[in-house]
Amino acid sequence: MDPHPNPSPGLAVGGLALVPCALLTLGWGLASCGEPEPSKAVGADAAPAELPQVATEHRFTEVTAPAGIRVRHLLPTEDLSNIVDALGGGAAFADLDGDGWLDLVIATGARSPVPRSKPTDHGGFHLYLNLGNGRFRELGAACGIPTTTTAVAIAIADVDADGDRDIYLTDRGPNRLYLNQGNATFVESAQKAGVDDPRFGAAAAFFDMDHDGDLDLYVANYLEYDPQETAFYAPTGYPGPLAYQAENDGLYRNLGKGRFEDVSRQSGIDQWKGRGMSIACGDFNEDGHTDVFVANDATENFLLLNDGKGNFREDGLAAGVALGSDGEQTAAMAADLGDLDGDGFLDLAVSDTAFGALYMRNRPGWYLDRSRPSGLGVMLGQYVSWGQNLLDYDDDGDLDLFIVNGGLHHLVGWQDVLALNDGSGNFHDASADAGAYFESEGIGRASITGDYDNDGDLDVLVTTLTGGVHLLRNDRPGRTAWISLDLVGQTSRDPFGTRVEIEAGGRTQVAALRCPTTYLGQSDPRLHFGLGNGIERVDRITITWPNGVQQELVDVPARQILTVPWSLP
Repeated sequence: MDPHPNPSPGLAVGGLALVPCALLTLGWGLASCGEPEPSKAVGADAAPAELPQVATEHRFTEVTAPAGIRVRHLLPTEDLSNIVDALGGGAAFADLDGDGWLDLVIATGARSPVPRSKPTDHGGFHLYLNLGNGRFRELGAACGIPTTTTAVAIAIADVDADGDRDIYLTDRGPNRLYLNQGNATFVESAQKAGVDDPRFGAAAAFFDMDHDGDLDLYVANYLEYDPQETAFYAPTGYPGPLAYQAENDGLYRNLGKGRFEDVSRQSGIDQWKGRGMSIACGDFNEDGHTDVFVANDATENFLLLNDGKGNFREDGLAAGVALGSDGEQTAAMAADLGDLDGDGFLDLAVSDTAFGALYMRNRPGWYLDRSRPSGLGVMLGQYVSWGQNLLDYDDDGDLDLFIVNGGLHHLVGWQDVLALNDGSGNFHDASADAGAYFESEGIGRASITGDYDNDGDLDVLVTTLTGGVHLLRNDRPGRTAWISLDLVGQTSRDPFGTRVEIEAGGRTQVAALRCPTTYLGQSDPRLHFGLGNGIERVDRITITWPNGVQQELVDVPARQILTVPWSLP
């Protein structure tokens, strides 16, 4: 693991052309690779087991048990018997106690329609504090969230603008909002906040739809589950999604102080019914407003274009992201955004039960599916893919793909896949060289990424059905450089909607700060950039905040986690 250097104490910041110059002294927010004092939040002691040594070759090393994570997913029956239990449970990385280290939240599934003999038969809810030494400590009920809480998906953000991150859980009704009291203890506030949607929510994401500085909430609902439905083909074991009615989604405007207003009707989103599985928020047509992509199961995907005032129109078909490459309605799962071919614009990767989709941006608001010519179709056509993440696995400056696979109607395990990008949006299967984990078979569901040990590379956590979770530490003994940005907003802790460009080593990389949701979960909200070999300084970082003001940082040392507060007008 690369040690962090001692950085300069400050940095001159100038505005770009046409933007008034400003001077700002920043604290260089470094995360040490040593062992800090343990978190002051209450909980059990950390696991005493020794962590594996960093591998001498680049690979993922499983560190779940020695890191202190003990979670197992449980089903109420010996096999899958319904579509609710088949979804699995999600997870999220986020700093919940403000100490600079990523904490971990794990859910093990929605409220099942199958009765359990006792509540503890369900794996429940788990919140782990990061101790900063490669290990976690579970808080249990001391965090204020009952350990028996059911949930399918997790979204995390500072919804009440008090500087700490809150937790929103979707379920087979009602959803729950837990407000952070500032020390990783939480109070349930969904009904008071007006976001206790009773429908079957499978995804949620926070974003600023109206440029007022606070975070609004989009909830993608799955379907109207009917336990009396029995029409299905015998080999499938239980009715699939088309046996049930699709649902409307929900949109909630943030009114401030942790209260929301349901604006689904006036915003226009209640015109469409889908079977939402995940959400990706971003500026798809490059007009300065945050739009919403909804990946739907057995339904065309939605691309909801925002007029900047919180009114939306659906444009998925015209934009080329509604259907698969053969014009079919896909069973889409996870959606993720990133620049895959280095052209400075954001592309969209979506996992599904077939070949996957790789919607490459062709011009503003228009995309072309390149899943098959990119090489992904050959890799993924044999699997049912669920979780999926864009990440720069090897810190070479190109976004790679981690894909989680598992049986759809039966408890069938498959290997997961690591696909490396050649820099132009073409991929090859690198799983065989990425560690022993990829030789195992699991019934995978969600996956999230984050630099949980603050060593400059992105780690992965995978959830499964009927098994444990897998924490995969990215062991990168090479000298490729990197930089991560932790952007701090003026109102909410996370200024979602910010665009960042970095120039280093003669190339430019772009990224958008957003609620980094994927299938059932949420990844590290910090922006991570791999820089490659021999790059020890970043020439320029240009930050375009959500209000359009640009901030410029120059000659920035690499190999650090840099905290940048939004302090310009």
